[in-house]
Amino acid sequence: MASEKPLAAVTCTAPVNIAVIKYWGKRDEELVLPINSSLSVTLHQDQLKTTTTAVISKDFTEDRIWLNGREEDVGQPRLQACLREIRRLARKRRNAWDGDPLPSSLSCKVHVASVNNFPTAAGLASSAAGYACLAYTLARVYGVESDLSEVARQGSGSACRSLYGGFVEWQMGEQTDGKDSIARQVAPESHWPELRVLILVVSAEKKLTGSTAGMRASVETSPLLRFRAESVVPARMAEMTRCIQERDFPGFAQLTMKDSNQFHATCLDTFPPISYLSAVSWRIIHLVHRFNAHHGDTKVAYTFDAGPNAVIFTLDDTVAEFVAAVRHSFPPGSNGDAFLKGLQVRPAPLSAELQAALAMEPTTPGGVKYIIATQVGPGPQILDNPCAHLLGPDGLPKPAA
Repeated sequence: MASEKPLAAVTCTAPVNIAVIKYWGKRDEELVLPINSSLSVTLHQDQLKTTTTAVISKDFTEDRIWLNGREEDVGQPRLQACLREIRRLARKRRNAWDGDPLPSSLSCKVHVASVNNFPTAAGLASSAAGYACLAYTLARVYGVESDLSEVARQGSGSACRSLYGGFVEWQMGEQTDGKDSIARQVAPESHWPELRVLILVVSAEKKLTGSTAGMRASVETSPLLRFRAESVVPARMAEMTRCIQERDFPGFAQLTMKDSNQFHATCLDTFPPISYLSAVSWRIIHLVHRFNAHHGDTKVAYTFDAGPNAVIFTLDDTVAEFVAAVRHSFPPGSNGDAFLKGLQVRPAPLSAELQAALAMEPTTPGGVKYIIATQVGPGPQILDNPCAHLLGPDGLPKPAA
């Protein structure tokens, strides 16, 4: 017997976000509620995105998920939490419709496939994009229209910030049920068109301490983390919001660097200590400060998440010169031509004065593996073209073209 057509198939994309006021530490592990608010910049999906297809059909006998072509365990707790939450919201919505009989979609199983257009191992906030995309896609396939912060958060805290484009704050909230712990947009992606982002990929090695375990250890042992959450972050959230609204780059840049440094200080204050920065990360930090000192102005900022890769913020008129400084200090390995990915950056000479000011001997080639040049971008998108679906009509991954 020919199988029925799937009830629904939806494909969406979602972006990576980079926090400039960091989230580190949960006050409730189960609901994924943070000990402080955070603020992030959404990166453009032309360079970094997750694409997810969800299909529901009466023919499916179980929920299944494929990540980057490999089938994964659908029973993992965070995934289950997202599915449970979406189905609960869908049920709630149906019940509100004067007790319609439960639509068949709710009794159906779902198949999900997800791919990243960047290496997952490179430590580029893939879980945030992944869970935001999952929440957004499942919401479309199940007809859920409410705020999805809670669903995305169940998968990965920072994922709720990837539900919006531009500049996004995740309000920590105060309620124990987490209903007020939601993401909201501070400014749209069109707000600061000159802002550019460079991701310096340092290593793709798996980190010694994962974020979840690291946060738990910091919350339990770092007095500095508690001080940060209670006495530092609230004022920084207000100041960062002001810098963004006024497009005050030096203010934005300095606060971004200070907050990254304080986050890594709380990791060192954790017992036993956690260190996410590598020797190359530290060289990048010195490079940025010397570059700014040479110009007598804060033209470039770095921020690091729980890993050694640097995310650099600058304005479009400074990109070319800074990329030249990176190339000088970290000569490309054998991939010279593939060193710079993403947005086009015209080659620029490095002045003798700047070269002297950097006062850095070039490292052995390959310290920085490559650079991704990108900019601020929009939130999740629905792809209308059925060709974009990652799953075929049978609900199985399409063979790679």
